[in-house]
Amino acid sequence: MMALRGKTRAAMRCFFLTQQQLRLPLPLTPSSAADISSISAPSSHRFFSFTCSSLFRHSPLFAPSNQAFSRPISFRELHSSPPSIRSFAARGLQTMPNSDSVTYLTQREAAEVDEILMGPLGFSVDQLMELAGLSVATAIAEVYKPSEYNRVLAICGPGNNGGDGLVAARHLFHFGYKPFICYPKRTPKPLYSGLVTQLESLSVPFLSVEDLPADLSKEFDIVVDAMFGFSFHGNYSIYCSLLISSVRQRTPAVVSVDIPSGWHVEEGDVNGGGMKPDMLVSLTAPKLGAKNFSGAHHFLGGRFVPPAIVDKYKLHLPPYPGTSMCVRIGKPAHIDISALRENYISPEFLEEQVAADPFVQFRRWFDEAVEAGLKEPNAMGLSTVGKDGKPSSRMVLLKGFDQDGFVWYTNYESQKAHQLSENPRASLLFYWDGLNRQVRVEGSVQKVSEEESEQYFHSRPRGSQIGAIVSKQSSVIPGRQVLYEEHKELQEKFSDGSVIPKPINWGGYRLRPELFEFWQGQQSRLHDRLQYTPEEVKGTRVWKIVRLAP
Repeated sequence: MMALRGKTRAAMRCFFLTQQQLRLPLPLTPSSAADISSISAPSSHRFFSFTCSSLFRHSPLFAPSNQAFSRPISFRELHSSPPSIRSFAARGLQTMPNSDSVTYLTQREAAEVDEILMGPLGFSVDQLMELAGLSVATAIAEVYKPSEYNRVLAICGPGNNGGDGLVAARHLFHFGYKPFICYPKRTPKPLYSGLVTQLESLSVPFLSVEDLPADLSKEFDIVVDAMFGFSFHGNYSIYCSLLISSVRQRTPAVVSVDIPSGWHVEEGDVNGGGMKPDMLVSLTAPKLGAKNFSGAHHFLGGRFVPPAIVDKYKLHLPPYPGTSMCVRIGKPAHIDISALRENYISPEFLEEQVAADPFVQFRRWFDEAVEAGLKEPNAMGLSTVGKDGKPSSRMVLLKGFDQDGFVWYTNYESQKAHQLSENPRASLLFYWDGLNRQVRVEGSVQKVSEEESEQYFHSRPRGSQIGAIVSKQSSVIPGRQVLYEEHKELQEKFSDGSVIPKPINWGGYRLRPELFEFWQGQQSRLHDRLQYTPEEVKGTRVWKIVRLAP
């Protein structure tokens, strides 16, 4: 390991140029590359060439190369946006030729958008950086769960891209990851000093170049490439050795921020020497060079583009789901379904800790699911079987529960209603992914009283009441327009605010539990399963608790 580091430091006095690359007419060798920051930007027609050690060929973060040791690499100069402008911009009017087309942005348009964002629209650099870093962190959490990919190394450059990486690392810490920071050339500005202080207050380790292992995969699960944004200027040599490692087993997942380091903003990885990330998180809108991204996961982040910019630049961007700060672009790569698994990490679920009454235990878990902010914690799978013995399942919403049972509402002429009339027994399944929990409930089913159904029906929004009348659930209809037309007619009919009558064929069911099973996911598939069943003890109905093998 030490030998590799020494060899790297000795040989790799090179510059890994990325988005806003300088182009000079003469080749720049390691000996003459001591201080690129002193070189002024030339015209856009000139070229910069540099040589790099053949060790590039052995880095898992770069594409293989069969070129000779002194292979020159050229990039087109990209200096149309002032270095003071934050390159979060979304631009470029070129789109993918399909129904899910997304706008890919050119550099000039990006600079214009940045000027608008931080000019008349009043955004500041720190605001945009915070939103960008949060977007990167949420995108990582979408794909790489902390139970499997916990150790994150963020390699941060001295510019705004590095700032995004610092912000992302802070959010990843709060998401349950264990971040590490490599920030060799710190920017002496209050904004960046504050970001460092925030991470230090969380006891996030800062590593020097010398501290990094030769085999990154042994100590890190994810590497965040936050080195060079396309507005970066300065000395690149200090980062070269960060990008050289010998991975003997597997490469950490690589996540690039906005544009992979070493890529031309518009042309992509021109010479094949840039980063080869598994995930790219484009900010505001994908840059034109991102069309060449071939990794498994491409996300869009930076949810702050106002309608005025969308209209001005005719941006076509995918809608963000719910309150998410990121959205996937395109389809994920082919996934080996057999390899999909989650190694659950949960508190132990022990017999001496649970409530003697399963209704009390269910209330406890349900309340915790609500407090955790899980989406629709009252969603439950309802399974029924008719006289033909064929089971069917669907998702419904729990609308109440107490010691008498679990209640939901539906159309009494639906498929599940027909099956329940033939076989009044059912199974419910609650699944709370964020807590690694599920609850299964089995029992007999009966209709709730007409008074109870009437009361609940009129507590619903008027649109839902009309929807219950319109939908002849499970029946065949000629098209969706039929539903819209009838719904509109009834809206007009009851627009005076008069009472909407509950359909006779609509109401509730109550399942009276005869079995509960509480499941808590654990590591190595050694899950906790506690089952409650009723029994008579001295004339009193009590619940017997047993543990089932996972």
